[in-house]
Amino acid sequence: MILHNESNSTLKRILKAEVKISAGNVILTGELSLPNNTEGIVLFAHGSGSSRHSARNRYVASILQSTGIGTLLFDLLTEDEEAIDKVTAHLRFNIGLLAERLIQVSHWVQKNPSTANLKIGYFGASTGAAAALVAAAVLGKQIFTVVSRGGRPDLAEGALSAVKSPTLFIVGSFDNLVIELNEQAAELMTCEKSIKVVYSASHLFEEPGKLEEVAKISSEWFAQKLKESK
Repeated sequence: MILHNESNSTLKRILKAEVKISAGNVILTGELSLPNNTEGIVLFAHGSGSSRHSARNRYVASILQSTGIGTLLFDLLTEDEEAIDKVTAHLRFNIGLLAERLIQVSHWVQKNPSTANLKIGYFGASTGAAAALVAAAVLGKQIFTVVSRGGRPDLAEGALSAVKSPTLFIVGSFDNLVIELNEQAAELMTCEKSIKVVYSASHLFEEPGKLEEVAKISSEWFAQKLKESK
């Protein structure tokens, strides 16, 4: 892994690298970004039919980086699996598979010299949020916090009551069904949890300024929870 320097608008030095991560019998591709002197890293679990190239997740990641938080955007599926999934749409709902991949990536972060000492948080979108919660339930206190954006935490099912990580659910006010599913999931959780409704926003937060609001809420949550964990 070769890290190279980049600077953003806040003049923070950010080390960036493309990484290859072994996850069972497959190799996953990711983009690692580490601001100088960062103490935490957020792993992104993308949603249905998405990838590390998701414009929404990349925007949120850039905001986290600008506040000094590291990020790892990676593909939960290989290129061959994504090609199959575009036709069948079955792998994106295989929460067990996606969660196991996320767990393997978390282990890689814990062992990699550049990231081994960083506190880990998860940012999950859509079905990726369910995978993040299942992985958090398995890894326990190793995962310091979880944020779900327009997520389907209900798909985590029996794992919800085992989650120990403080969890924030962000949903759009127009996304009525997902609000209901998030509320039901939160009721099953015994850890610290909070639901933040972004008003006048739909499922993908495509309305002007709404994704920016999601990024602000997320960065403040991650900064607080990772700081609390010192």
